[in-house]
Amino acid sequence: MADISVMDAERLCGWLPRRARETHKGDFGRILLLCGAVGYTGAPALAAMGAARSGAGLIFVGVPEPVYPIVAGKLLEPMVFPLLAQGGMLAESAVPEILARLSGCDACLIGCGLGRSAGTFAAVQAVLANASCPVVVDADGINVLEGHIDVLRGAACPVVLTPHDGEYRRLMGRLPGEDRMGAAAALAEKTGATVLLKGHRTAICGADERWENRCGNPGLATGGSGDVLAGILVSLLGQGLPPVHAAAAAAWLHGTAADRCAARMGEYGLLPSDVAAELPYLLP
Repeated sequence: MADISVMDAERLCGWLPRRARETHKGDFGRILLLCGAVGYTGAPALAAMGAARSGAGLIFVGVPEPVYPIVAGKLLEPMVFPLLAQGGMLAESAVPEILARLSGCDACLIGCGLGRSAGTFAAVQAVLANASCPVVVDADGINVLEGHIDVLRGAACPVVLTPHDGEYRRLMGRLPGEDRMGAAAALAEKTGATVLLKGHRTAICGADERWENRCGNPGLATGGSGDVLAGILVSLLGQGLPPVHAAAAAAWLHGTAADRCAARMGEYGLLPSDVAAELPYLLP
């Protein structure tokens, strides 16, 4: 069993890629976000801003066509595009365009606010079967795999799972319990994925490394916080960090940004958008 390391600022600085003077936006990761549905237009915007504020070079955001005008209106820097939809969520017929977009990307995030539908399942299954880049599976991307954990075991790409306790139970049939690192390790072993188990002590488990994040506060217990975290994570993957390091670094950045915000404004009124806006002050 690998030792458990504690994530901190020194580790982050050692992992972040140095930025040469003669670079362009394509050097800092082309990432694809597949998020959102009718009623869940904040999720893609928050994930995209988490990615943008943590250094991603090019961000493509695919959303169901009915919410395209709303999400596009929320975002200036990321490039938003519509995907075929059914019932306000992704349609199975959106898969060919998703795969075409995916082929040129360095990392992908799927799941934030997508809803549970046949189209979401088809998209998750297709991305995992065809991606050549790392893929973060979050929120409804995890939920639609309840009873289909074989899809994760058969993935063609490195996968990072980001469950909270309820999502963990949908995959494993039980809650994590008190041994959260052991629970993360069990899911990682069963799926072959890197696991970021969210909670008071976030547990990150890869094949050979285990990390614990000890920062963050109850102000993060609000809708949209996980979307920002997922955006940071896919951004770091797109910039070349290995999955387990990207997951540990994302958890630390997310928690530390929240702690800095809470020190100024308290925990009660802390918003996920505040956390995203704080990220640049933690990066070189």
